[in-house]
Amino acid sequence: MPLNRRQILAGSALGAATLAVPAISLGQARPRVVVVGGGAGGATAARYIAKDSGGEVDVTLIEASKRYYTCFFSNLYLGGFRDYASIGHDYDGLAVNHGVNVVHDWASSVDTSARQVMLASGASVSYDRLVLSPGIDIKYDSVPGYSVEAQGRLPHAWKSGTQVKQLRAMVDAMPEGGTFIMVAPPNPYRCPPGPYERISMIAHLLSQGNPTAKIIVIDPKPKFSKQGLFQEGWENHYPGMVEWIGPDIHGGILNVNPETLEVETDFDTFKADAGTVVPGQKAGMIAQAAGVTDGDWAPIDPASMRSRADENIFVLGDASVASAMPKSAFSANSQAKVCANAVRGDLTDSRVFPARYANTCWSLIATDDGVKVGANYTAGEDSIEVADSFISQTGEDAATRRTTYEESEGWYAGITADMFS
Repeated sequence: MPLNRRQILAGSALGAATLAVPAISLGQARPRVVVVGGGAGGATAARYIAKDSGGEVDVTLIEASKRYYTCFFSNLYLGGFRDYASIGHDYDGLAVNHGVNVVHDWASSVDTSARQVMLASGASVSYDRLVLSPGIDIKYDSVPGYSVEAQGRLPHAWKSGTQVKQLRAMVDAMPEGGTFIMVAPPNPYRCPPGPYERISMIAHLLSQGNPTAKIIVIDPKPKFSKQGLFQEGWENHYPGMVEWIGPDIHGGILNVNPETLEVETDFDTFKADAGTVVPGQKAGMIAQAAGVTDGDWAPIDPASMRSRADENIFVLGDASVASAMPKSAFSANSQAKVCANAVRGDLTDSRVFPARYANTCWSLIATDDGVKVGANYTAGEDSIEVADSFISQTGEDAATRRTTYEESEGWYAGITADMFS
């Protein structure tokens, strides 16, 4: 059945059972929560902790960007279905409506003994509980030849910011009949269907003004999320335009040359007129600096999103090891509500509800052709586990696909209101 905005947000709104951490003694001062990262996890957590504590908790959100452009739905900007301004949001609602202290600065380090977050400006902020939702950092060296400098010619556009505008301009400037190349990311990575929705949206854009252009996807993975749905859609809407090459054919990526826009594989060397490289990823730097990561990601308690390494720290969204949950905005928003309930329980001795999580990943393949995959989750003893799941089917009728796309538009309006209003 189609989901409306209320159902989508309610599905992930309940809180979580948490570890046996004693409540803070309030005394004269309000307990302090610092949230680092103003995306789907951090902004939601800051809003719900402030809103639902009724003023009992002092909440500070640290986010460098004064205006946040969502990585989710940036593909629709690439495809010409949205303008860039429509994916930008500010933090006025959090400050004005909920009393969140919004600090636009970079969190540079964490002193876990003193419970302080150090900022790039030289200031520091003290906390009783710290929520880290820093998203991802890019592992540039995971693709041979790629680097920070190379992203100027082959942008990854996999974080909130203006690289997506740069990528759109490069696609628009391609010569007639030119070639676009994507080097897709290895597992695990942010937004599993995202690279393939991006290919769909670039194909849509090219089909409007450069219909003889070609798209080549060089993938380190033997399969990808919603593969049958995407490949059916590419054949239906963009026949002959998109070629996906898995590792069993290309044999491995040997080098990316940002100057010549060439990708060398064990099979062949591919020359692009424009392209994108999406490397491997890891938890945002501040999670590493706080000492809560094990390898690239931060392990958490599945019932609360509390760090396995520090009982006073919670880790949300892309940076966390959330077991069966994908690294998506919906997941981060869902996890934030579980975390917020656990944090309030710690600090105000309020009731903590059993954890319930949800996720849906929508993807647009062409005009009114939307597909989705999702699940509901429960907190197991050691991991977050799938309770039930669903996925669009190949061969669905046009009305179903249109309804799925309309659901995604409703979800975007709902989640951004849930984050920023």
